[in-house]
Parts: sequence; C-alpha cells; structure tokens
Amino acid sequence: MPEIGRTAFRRFGFVQSSVVTRWPEIVGARHARVCAPEAIRFPHGEKSEGILELVVVPAHAPLIGHVVPEIIERVNRFFGYRAIARVKLRQGEVKPPRAQGPTTAPPSLRPIPMELGESLRDIGDPELRAVLESLARSLGAQADKDD
Repeated sequence: MPEIGRTAFRRFGFVQSSVVTRWPEIVGARHARVCAPEAIRFPHGEKSEGILELVVVPAHAPLIGHVVPEIIERVNRFFGYRAIARVKLRQGEVKPPRAQGPTTAPPSLRPIPMELGESLRDIGDPELRAVLESLARSLGAQADKDD
C-alpha cells in the first residue's frame, strides 16, 4: 500500500502516506471514527509548521475542535518534529477505519524462529521486528543456496 499510494498521497498533500494508514494509531480509535486527515499543507519549500486538514463528522466537530492541541501533539510526535502548527476542520462524511481483523496472524504475532536468535525478541516495534525478521530469513536462505 505505501509504495502504490505514495504518488497519489503526495498529489493530495500527504508527504507521508503512513499518516493516513496509521491514523487510528496516531489519534486513537475514538477520534479516528469521527475525523480523518485529508491533506497536510506546508509553507512553500518547507516541511514543518504545516496545516493539517481534517474532515470531521458534523455532530463531532465541537468535540474535535476542543482536542485539536492534542491531535497536533500526537501528529508531531508521530513525525518526530514540529511538522504541524495548525489544524483546519471541514465537516463531512468520515469513512470508518478499516476493520482490524486479519484472517492470518500478522508477522509480529508469529513466533520468531530460534535460529534467528534472541536479539529479535527484544525489539518492541512490531513493524521493525517484522522487517528485520524477513531480512534475517532471506539472508539465511541466501546462505543456504551458497552452500
């Protein structure tokens, strides 16, 4: 999804598509049900002090208006720097976040094979752990081919 959607997301104002795909993680499930990011607009030539444009369910607009400082803080924590300075709200229809019910266990829940060592077990970020596990497996498979 990130590779395929990157061009489209950039066209509509998203420098990083993960803001959209990880929105429930960033603001929490409660807020993600009633608001969604539409675009991030930065001053010309800058990648900070931007304006985050949100679409909000009309009945929840006053509530979201009160938690805008918290949303700014969470989005900036996600980016790791002061990417967002303001939030612009637009009332409209918000599609509910995608159901989080995968039919197969995500890589982070599958047991890590013993041959990959104990070092991967200590990594807290499930995405990083999955990528490193995949890398270790492919390197192991390559080493087996070379033998």
